[in-house]
Amino acid sequence: MKQSSHRLDFTSRGKGLLEVTQPIAEWAAAQGVETGLLTVFCRHTSASLLIQENAAPDVRTDLEAFFSRLVPEDFAYRHDDEGPDDMPAHIRTALTQTQLSIPLFDGHLALGTWQGIYLFEHRARAHRRTLALHLMGE
Repeated sequence: MKQSSHRLDFTSRGKGLLEVTQPIAEWAAAQGVETGLLTVFCRHTSASLLIQENAAPDVRTDLEAFFSRLVPEDFAYRHDDEGPDDMPAHIRTALTQTQLSIPLFDGHLALGTWQGIYLFEHRARAHRRTLALHLMGE
């Protein structure tokens, strides 16, 4: 059994979905693991992770619009230490995921044809985000 870990840093462009599939897949493939399980963990409380369709850009647009309607910024939140998008970002993170588990088959992520891994930035301005990767397998 082999284990590997790594950190990947990304700079978001502000609120929205940033596809991060390629650097994660490249790192996983370079570890020499044929069969295993990759954990991807977002080290933040105002950003999250999704596996979502990566072919039609309208999917991302609709998801972003849905979350904006579901968790509006113009609500009277008590926690607004970093501005009006602070608490909504935490709620959006709570409604999504900060960790993904993705199997590896034949040395590659077992994602479906139209699936991509996304960092979902919930803050209005750009942020530096770190993902922790942990791979176990053989």
